[in-house]
Amino acid sequence: MLINKVTLYSDALEETKRFYVRELGFSLAEDTGDSFTIKAGESELAFRRADSHSHPFYHFAFNIPNNTFDEAKAWAKDKVVFQTEDGEDEVYFPHINARSFYFSDPSQNLVEFIARDTSPACGERFSIQSVLNIGEINVTAAEVVSTGETLQRFGIPVRNSGPLAEDGFHFMGDYGDGAFLLLGPRGRRWIFSDQNAEFHPLSITVNGNTQIEANGEGGIDITRERPS
Repeated sequence: MLINKVTLYSDALEETKRFYVRELGFSLAEDTGDSFTIKAGESELAFRRADSHSHPFYHFAFNIPNNTFDEAKAWAKDKVVFQTEDGEDEVYFPHINARSFYFSDPSQNLVEFIARDTSPACGERFSIQSVLNIGEINVTAAEVVSTGETLQRFGIPVRNSGPLAEDGFHFMGDYGDGAFLLLGPRGRRWIFSDQNAEFHPLSITVNGNTQIEANGEGGIDITRERPS
């Protein structure tokens, strides 16, 4: 699975644009005044202005080459404040042979850089152009099981074919591709943060033609574009 584009909402749009474009160095693909889009390898990440009464936040991850974790962390240390968990500012996931570090952006999103064993290596020194794609994005749903079942009908499997549960946290996607929708309920704490998952609107395009829309109240709509 490839996550082509993710569209999120922000109540700190100008500060968030400055952070991603000026501080981290992502290429600005589009800027309309009320939204902007950056290029993240094979993916695009867009932010739209939220209304003044909402404070949306999300968790997403950028995949980086499997041999660049230490370089990426050294590159980032003067640009971000690393989030910690149990006194550690990075984590190793033995079940997928991956390493991650986390930080918050000006919109209070929990951002992750993850180097997976399944990701390709890079022969050049790490830079923001080394980011491969968006590797994870949360899908927080009121009905986890039915949403997972619908995703499966659209060709997006549960990692390791595990059973779905309403209170479960499910990686939806293919392990070999290293891209996942993080399907779970409201209220689950995100590791490396004190934030619990909430319902917020977002839009995700995967595999070029499958659209996932969250309405901000827990409802998830999944559609597929028909070939023209």
